Amino acid sequence: MDSPSRSDAQSANPFTQVPIEITISVGKARPLVRELLRLKRDAVLPLDRRVDDPVELYVGDKLIARGELTELTGDQAGQLAVRLTEVADLQNGL
Repeated sequence: MDSPSRSDAQSANPFTQVPIEITISVGKARPLVRELLRLKRDAVLPLDRRVDDPVELYVGDKLIARGELTELTGDQAGQLAVRLTEVADLQNGL
């Protein structure tokens, strides 16, 4: 008897249909508390990354991928998106 393929097993698993939240990290800021307390509208908070540096994608605290920020075109013009450049092997779970 043949064992089911991985894609057959995934389609039979109801958990593959559950949405999951992915957090995109574009950088971190480390202001002093006094600087944080002075923040007002239109303040600029420098991050530890450059505009063209890769962003990181997380599920919880697990890094699952890296990518580049991009802007969609067409009907979704102006919407921010991520083009993946590296993806972790997630076949054995998060």
